[in-house]
Amino acid sequence: MILNISGRTDIVAFYTEWLMNRINEGYVDVRNPFYPKSVSRINFCDVEAIVFCTKNPKPIIKYLNQIKIPCIFQVTCTPYDKDIELCVEDKKEIVKSIIELSRLIGKENVILRYDPILINDKYTIDYHERAFERLCSLLAGSVEQVIVSFVDEYKNVNRHMRELRIKKLSEKEYLDIGVRLVSITNKYGMTIQTCYEKNDLTSVGFIQSACCTKELAYRLTGRSNFGKWKARDCGCIEMVDIGTYNSCRHYCKYCYANYDEKSVDVNSRDHDVKSSLLIGNLDENDVIKVRKK
Repeated sequence: MILNISGRTDIVAFYTEWLMNRINEGYVDVRNPFYPKSVSRINFCDVEAIVFCTKNPKPIIKYLNQIKIPCIFQVTCTPYDKDIELCVEDKKEIVKSIIELSRLIGKENVILRYDPILINDKYTIDYHERAFERLCSLLAGSVEQVIVSFVDEYKNVNRHMRELRIKKLSEKEYLDIGVRLVSITNKYGMTIQTCYEKNDLTSVGFIQSACCTKELAYRLTGRSNFGKWKARDCGCIEMVDIGTYNSCRHYCKYCYANYDEKSVDVNSRDHDVKSSLLIGNLDENDVIKVRKK
């Protein structure tokens, strides 16, 4: 089993203490987001690898030597201000943390995510080119792989459309930004790929691949017979997400995981660092089943 920590919320940024409690106790419970009374119990002895997804790896760095399970980090760093990313850590600090993370676990285990790319009157293609060049120059030698995506019309995105003012890109503009980003990653010795994008940028030098491939799974676990991730039609191998929707306190206006922002404050207050669940606690009506894969 490979854990995804987490596409549903940023556990590393906000709930690292809880996560370390769960690792130390040897198990974690996860509510089914569609059937809340159904709870999966995951024993860490069954976990072969962890894919950490975060905008801020700093809180977990001091605990890395306690995590004995093979892991990689996909760290998102984007160039938006507080008008888009309300509560994200200062980007200079994120860059410092990525460099430190790379030093500790190896650059092959740290992937930079520059996503989503959002184009409007402020965040233009030229703006992204400059920001991306700056980011890659700072991370040269610490990161080998970059994954990008373009903003999608999730429920939360549509709710904030007036503020986001997203410009729909033409095919020519997609290729234009692709050419610029490839030129930059080539300059700094990095590869670049998209994450489940309909627009094919391989013609300008992008790699066509999933974020978590069978090859990556084999490197981490020694086996490659993982199925495709049923939760997402993206080509990634099967992973188990232990997060909870509507619990990320970054409050990014393009977020897909916070689809009801009013619930974020409520859920955050219901977080118990000693609970086996990320949000709330078990009750007598919960049905717990041990998940093996």
